[in-house]
Amino acid sequence: MTGKLTAAGLGPGRAGLITRETWKRIEEAGHILLRTRIHPAAAALDEANISYETYDAFYDAAKDFDELYEAITNDLLVRIQETDILYLVPGSPFVAERTIQLLREKSMKAGNLLEILPGMSFLEPLFAALGIDPVHGLSIVDALDEDTIASPPAQDLVITQLYSRELASDLKILLMEHFPDMQEVVYLHHLSLPDEQIRRVPLFELDRQEDIDHLTTLFIPYTPIFWEKS
Repeated sequence: MTGKLTAAGLGPGRAGLITRETWKRIEEAGHILLRTRIHPAAAALDEANISYETYDAFYDAAKDFDELYEAITNDLLVRIQETDILYLVPGSPFVAERTIQLLREKSMKAGNLLEILPGMSFLEPLFAALGIDPVHGLSIVDALDEDTIASPPAQDLVITQLYSRELASDLKILLMEHFPDMQEVVYLHHLSLPDEQIRRVPLFELDRQEDIDHLTTLFIPYTPIFWEKS
């Protein structure tokens, strides 16, 4: 017997941003697995008395994120040999979600049934908060992607998953290769949540922000005048 794997997103923050289709699947699912419970929308499942498991224990066992994501996807593919699974990730499964990329690759090779539901990512609240339209050009980069960040940007830059002050410190050093210390950056914290914070800070103060966590994003506007002079 081979089950079906369905992947969906919990949205960018508050539970009201989970799509109606995803919530219907949550209510109907027999087995639910969360990549992590450390996401605000997970509380909605608790309030609705919905049972689920999480992969939070895998984070402690893995030596790095590559190993973590491999372990999660391999476990999911083992589990669906016996039952249908609804796998829930933060945000949208189509935006900055490495486990979904791996599942698509592995499922295609193994011939497993995989359905991915569309959902809202952190980008929609970010566009609203900044008042920008991505059609004019935007680069989106993971904070751990040092090679890409080390390259000179050619348009507005969004840096995702800035989850710790240590990572912010490393990121600041890389960015200072291209930007002056006083370059203004936009610090976005807990978008769409009641404690949302949007602060404009000089680059050199980036790692001094005390509330940095896994729901923190950085926006750096492109400044062509600066590049023409450099």
